[in-house]
Amino acid sequence: QKFPVEMQEPPWVPQATHANPGLLGNLGFGEELATLVRSRAAHTPRVMTSPDAKASPKHLAFDPKKREWGRTAEHERLKQCDDGKANWKKWGPYLSERQWGTVREDYSADGNAWDFFSFDVSHLRTYRWGEDGIAGWSDDEQKLCIGLGMWNGKDHVIKERLFGLTNSQGNHGEDVKEYYYYLDATPTHSYAKMLYKYPQAHFPYDHLKNVNRERGFHDPEFELLDTGIFDQNRYFDVFIEYAQAGEDDLLVKVTAHNRGPEAAPIHLMPQLWFRNTWSWGHKVEKPNMKRSGNTVVIEHPDLGTYRVSVEEGSEVVFCNNESNTPALFGCQAQGPFKDGLNNYVIRGDKGAVSMESGTKVGLLSKKDVPAGGSAESRFRLSAKAPSGDAFADFDKIFQTRLKEADEFYGIVQDGVGEDRALIQRQALAGMIWTKQYFNYNVHQWLQGDPGCPPPPEERKHGRNADWEHMVNCDIISMPDKWEYPWYAAWDLAFHCVPLALIDIQFAKSQLLLMTKDRYMHPNGQLPAYEWNFGDVNPPVHGWATYRVWEMDKQMRGDEGDTHFLETIFHRLMLNFTWWVNRKDKEDRNVFQGGFLGLDNIGVFDRSHELPTGGHINQSDGTAWMAFYSLTLMRMALELAKNNPIYEEIASKFLEHFMLIAKAMTKFTSHGVGLWDPEDQFYYDVLTMPDGNRIPLKVRSVVGLLPLIAVDTIEPELLEQLPTFARRMEHMLEARPDLHELVTEWHVKGGGERRLLSLVRGDRLKALVKRLGDPGEFLSDFGMRGLSRYHADHPYNFEWYGQNFNVNYEPGESTTGMFGGNSNWRGPIWMPVNYLIIESLQKFNEFYTDDYKVEFPTGSGKQVALREAAGEIGQRLIRLFELDADGQRASMKQHPKMATDPHFRDNLLFWEYFHGDSGRGIGANHQTGWTGVLAKVIQMESASTK
Repeated sequence: QKFPVEMQEPPWVPQATHANPGLLGNLGFGEELATLVRSRAAHTPRVMTSPDAKASPKHLAFDPKKREWGRTAEHERLKQCDDGKANWKKWGPYLSERQWGTVREDYSADGNAWDFFSFDVSHLRTYRWGEDGIAGWSDDEQKLCIGLGMWNGKDHVIKERLFGLTNSQGNHGEDVKEYYYYLDATPTHSYAKMLYKYPQAHFPYDHLKNVNRERGFHDPEFELLDTGIFDQNRYFDVFIEYAQAGEDDLLVKVTAHNRGPEAAPIHLMPQLWFRNTWSWGHKVEKPNMKRSGNTVVIEHPDLGTYRVSVEEGSEVVFCNNESNTPALFGCQAQGPFKDGLNNYVIRGDKGAVSMESGTKVGLLSKKDVPAGGSAESRFRLSAKAPSGDAFADFDKIFQTRLKEADEFYGIVQDGVGEDRALIQRQALAGMIWTKQYFNYNVHQWLQGDPGCPPPPEERKHGRNADWEHMVNCDIISMPDKWEYPWYAAWDLAFHCVPLALIDIQFAKSQLLLMTKDRYMHPNGQLPAYEWNFGDVNPPVHGWATYRVWEMDKQMRGDEGDTHFLETIFHRLMLNFTWWVNRKDKEDRNVFQGGFLGLDNIGVFDRSHELPTGGHINQSDGTAWMAFYSLTLMRMALELAKNNPIYEEIASKFLEHFMLIAKAMTKFTSHGVGLWDPEDQFYYDVLTMPDGNRIPLKVRSVVGLLPLIAVDTIEPELLEQLPTFARRMEHMLEARPDLHELVTEWHVKGGGERRLLSLVRGDRLKALVKRLGDPGEFLSDFGMRGLSRYHADHPYNFEWYGQNFNVNYEPGESTTGMFGGNSNWRGPIWMPVNYLIIESLQKFNEFYTDDYKVEFPTGSGKQVALREAAGEIGQRLIRLFELDADGQRASMKQHPKMATDPHFRDNLLFWEYFHGDSGRGIGANHQTGWTGVLAKVIQMESASTK
């Protein structure tokens, strides 16, 4: 079943808000939370939403310069969606770009998803849980799919899905070996544009496999440009555009530009097909599509009837979205099969297709495109039969939607310079294009389908076996729809910040979704990702929730969406309790957590049993929990403004923070603590089985993350919340050891402003000094994940003849840890840079511009902390911005990519960046958390204004 995030959970799912008060009292929150739960039925909050919320301008972009709101047609469509008056988001870019090689399609005994369902059989074999395609589009339950098929007259298969290397084939893990770009999109999908670069020569599938197979960890990846296939510009720029004339009226245009010196042929074949829901033994009515003159009539038991208007000159050809079992398994079966269109186009096999009906259709046209010329293919999908020529207003609608997109972004990007506007718009377009329908019922997956052989017994005790409650069937923001076509909880939190710039309701729905009972584990853990839902990601969900709530509050112009904040707050209290109970092994408020999203940052793989035995007390794990405590305290304080019961809950989280801060500041055992007074830096501490403690002196972002745990309490807030103020004062009076951790600043006009942070005074300056040092963390393009100090001073840990080394590696990883396709030992990562920027801004709020630091270190330049934050932001933008040579640092993969006008301004949002040169590395459509750059640009623009 489909359970949209706006709907209530199905009745068989237990609700966390109905938890037993006594049980909650035993989870570490005592009587305060139990009292809160008891009061929920009787107590009505003073303000849940603004009385005039419907009239509030929540879909208007605020211009602080003009002090007014502006509305466009796209803003109006967003409002219609939120008010339930229209569903412009019913159709969208919801297809994956790689369904093969995923966990949910893996029914093997050994869990080798890459080999069980490979690219080589993806054109023959039907998917169970989803679909993929180039520039893929579908309805929001992925029942009817749209994608592009092409053939250059030379390849052995038509180009209908993206090719890449698997984790074992790539010398740095999995990697897509194609060039495609998300150029534009509006949040309601009223307009969207994508570019795919299609070589005119035979696509070098085997060449890419063979060369990369021969290369090692220390070698660069062998890319498609390196093969020479784009020399002399012998390729097509294929633009795919979508425009919605109405909710169920979709226009699709494909334009192929021949960039080469000679005429070249291309077959363009837009395709429509049904996701196969009928072959698995469930009682599902099979849909159908059939020819009716120059129209394809689509009948689906749930979607109803649609019509595809086809241009003259296009040949309509059908097959079925069903596995070619004779080709796969040598058995007898009657086609047409999934690969029927492929066989018809390449071999002219008329027996492989039907000209009348099927469950998949191709709209085929062969074009001979002159040098420098272009060719086009168009069709229209609509629920209503066109009253006349379906293409009469086709171009006009596209022109209107593009104009409206320009108007929308004109308001969103007011005051942003031309090149930065291009960067930001493509970043936001990528955020929209990487939405995906994610379908995965873990219980069904473990048990198997009634019409299929039962899965191997090993699966019942293997991957995700203890997450049987998971029922995922939603539109979710993906990190990268080819390399990571599955959601990751902490990635998603960062996605929501830039998404909130253009679609605040979608951002909020994503944050709510991860806390639903069909996602969150009954024990309170948030799911990590499909490869291992039980892995541990940093607890950033609360931070993203509060940040999006703040952005929404500003846009609404009222007291904010308290219901949204309260709903997630209740779920996060359960998650916080899971952390406290599972990740503090010594009960001393010093936390572990495992790899915590930082992959190979440490001496050891922190998510597995240590070769030494024992455990690691983690500076980042402890900092994350202090950060989490402050975030939940702040959320509780906001809720307390309307419901005083939350004042006591806020006091509880303040106490948690203070105890963690004390442990982080004072914790020592055997003379060893997380803070090294000699090095003036935080380190992880290895605790041996015999209790001996060894500091792991790696200067990494782990030691800078304590900066992010910072907040201020203003005297005005304490006046508004007397119970919280009284409890805080009592705690500080009764516990001088905690009081000394709080910095107080007298505010002119009365009262004391209080700073809550893990680092203050000398420690703050010491960390900022290292952060701003070009010889350590500060590169020309942002903050590195590992200090450059380790380039000349590698860290070595020896254990019974085994050597564990950490070297400064500014580029690709030289180890296979975590698949070898990511590296935190030197490169620049956007999300942690963003958190450090925010933390410096918060410190500045307390200390004001009077507090100066030298930044960059050694420059002699004294700046306020907010200026230091701005300097980091400017360097991050420099990754994408045109430099003095007219090139972009992140795009200097290849001379053509850096300088060719048909490549240079089509941006790729890489997963991370070279610590010295800024070159993009890793997944190159990681528009997800790298897309937070859009928010950095917005902040820098606001700062400039």
